[in-house]
Amino acid sequence: MTVNGLTLDFFRNYTHLEVSFDPGVNVIVGENAQGKTNLVEAVAYLSSASSHRARYDRELIQFGIDRAFLKAELFSRKRDYILEAQLTRGMRRQLWSNGVRLKSAGELAGILTTVLFCPEDLYLIRAGAGDRRRFLDSCICQLRPRYAAALAEYHRLHEQKGRILRDWEEKPSLLGALDDYSLRMAQCGAILIHYRAHFIKKLNQAAPAIHTDCSGGREQLELSYDTVSTVLDPLASPKQILGQLLDHQERHRQAEIDSHSCLTGPHRDELAIQIDGNLAKTFASQGQVRTAALALKLAARDILYQDTGEWPVLLLDDVLSELDHRRQEFVLNRITSGQVLITCCEDEKLAQLKTGRAFHIHAGKLV
Repeated sequence: MTVNGLTLDFFRNYTHLEVSFDPGVNVIVGENAQGKTNLVEAVAYLSSASSHRARYDRELIQFGIDRAFLKAELFSRKRDYILEAQLTRGMRRQLWSNGVRLKSAGELAGILTTVLFCPEDLYLIRAGAGDRRRFLDSCICQLRPRYAAALAEYHRLHEQKGRILRDWEEKPSLLGALDDYSLRMAQCGAILIHYRAHFIKKLNQAAPAIHTDCSGGREQLELSYDTVSTVLDPLASPKQILGQLLDHQERHRQAEIDSHSCLTGPHRDELAIQIDGNLAKTFASQGQVRTAALALKLAARDILYQDTGEWPVLLLDDVLSELDHRRQEFVLNRITSGQVLITCCEDEKLAQLKTGRAFHIHAGKLV
């Protein structure tokens, strides 16, 4: 899987950009705030129609402009694709694959898969549970269209149910719709839990070995999945999980009304990480945190390859400067196949990469 070319119009600080990439290593060099991360963000956006830095699409559009456009030419699943996205202020984004309008972001699944590793990910272990959920969602959405569709609907339902719970005292009639929203949330939630459990199972098979290699065999990583307490087997079918979610909802129905907030569902899930039996987010050292984060990201890349038969595009956004020399070397030595885009401020840091192509970015332009 390779991105052959990328075109941007009014995306972030790029008024217009056309760039062709090497199928191997691509080094994007430039000083801070010149647009290196924006370039990587654009590639990642076309894989899932979401940004790791922006909550709303309008944040991706250049200031003073109403519309942005992204296009990637790529080779995936033994054929050529053209993916396009148009972002318009005040309107729903539009997505196309080979000229065909897509109904939802879920239809992008499997066309362009990426693994993004940015400096913020080095603190993934110590961050809140929401950051780890977003990591899982980003990976699974690229593989399973059903999951992506269920996740989008769950977020919408959660927001609407939250509004009902916040405002019901002023408008008591709102409670009449509460159970309908809870039922549909449980149906979508059962799908999320099922797919998350299976992905975490694969992560737990791949990440510990990578972590052991990076730590020199001194530490043992272990992952587990904490979800709704009534779900006895998260690996079970969504149909089985649904009944257990409904049971949990019923037990907490009055508590949700009293607290004016949504207390039950997979929006509270946690990917629990332990190192040598201790909870990593509480007890891990800085070096252990970075090693565990590396293991998660590289394991995700391996899982995507096993599932699709193609290496996902690896996006390394200024992450090497945040790692010590041993971890830099470990990451780079694992890049033995597939396409990679690496951003950095100094090309000397990547002297050990002898092949590929280098790009210099200044003020949103290729120079």
